[in-house]
Amino acid sequence: MVSKRAFICSLGSIYLSLLFVFLLMDVYARPANSSALKEKVADSKDENEILPPDHLNGIKMEMDGHLNKEFHQEVFLGKEMEEFDEDSEPRRNRRKLMIIFSKVDQNRDKKISAKELQRWIIEKTEEHFQEAVEENKMHFRAVDPDGDGHVSWDEYKIKFLASKGFNEKEVAEKIKNNEELKIDEETQEVLDNLKDRWYQADNPPADLLLDEEEFLSFLHPEHSRGMLKFMVKEIVRDLDQDGNKKLTLSEFISLPVGTVENQQAQDIDDDWVKDRKKEFEEVIDADHDGIVTMEELEEYMDPMNEYNALNEAKQMIAVADENQNHHLELDEILKYSEYFTGSKLMDYARNVHEEF
Repeated sequence: MVSKRAFICSLGSIYLSLLFVFLLMDVYARPANSSALKEKVADSKDENEILPPDHLNGIKMEMDGHLNKEFHQEVFLGKEMEEFDEDSEPRRNRRKLMIIFSKVDQNRDKKISAKELQRWIIEKTEEHFQEAVEENKMHFRAVDPDGDGHVSWDEYKIKFLASKGFNEKEVAEKIKNNEELKIDEETQEVLDNLKDRWYQADNPPADLLLDEEEFLSFLHPEHSRGMLKFMVKEIVRDLDQDGNKKLTLSEFISLPVGTVENQQAQDIDDDWVKDRKKEFEEVIDADHDGIVTMEELEEYMDPMNEYNALNEAKQMIAVADENQNHHLELDEILKYSEYFTGSKLMDYARNVHEEF
């Protein structure tokens, strides 16, 4: 007969064995979960790489017709925009602003003229352009695995659907055999819009094959005059209520269809109306006739338009020019840092004297 003590020892051994097994299961389970998570993140990354971005740095209007709220910061800071964070140490941000000021102030007269700021805006916009070019090289490789320097619409379509959760091999096989693909309505609508855009990016003679430069235009329409026209046409189509391919003020300040649930929600969006009314009347409507044509909107959207850069420089100066000398001085930029960088600097006056 087994003694009580031996029985208890036996139970303890079993408990310890089970505990060890559970610990092993937990240890081996963690990498599997981590791997699955990485796979999901990677899928999301793949989708971001092959889809045209919703936001284009250095462009005054978003793809959906909304004004770019960060435009001033983008053309003032360029690639350094990410360095200015709300959580960053204010003293460090002040020093960065002072360095930028000294770079913009080419003639070292301790104030920035409209011409100096115009040159700087064009330079920072070019930085965004170059950044897009570098990113495009990586994105193009993702959709051109055979490295032949061209991507067909079908190759892109396969990668796009794979990023949406479809089986890549099955999709490729069905496309190869001209079989019907079962795609939900929402995905099909996105696919149709992308195909229209693909056709526009395909330079003559049209072959539905995009090289690296054409693929850049597909992802970033600001890099091609033809694609910029297409982008403008899309924006006008979404905002134009009477179908005359022009925009009145009332059309421009109305939220795009489907943006809000009801009229009341639109009525209370005073900032939307105020900002767009100002932009329409003072900037976009170049001849001030109350109508914005596609040509006017295209000129407004062109990021490398030197006249636009000068106009933007004058606007930026007007915002912070407290002494009305038509120039920007360092203390003015520091005081209006939130406008220029998106980050507010506290006690700017005291600190500027300390650091000088």
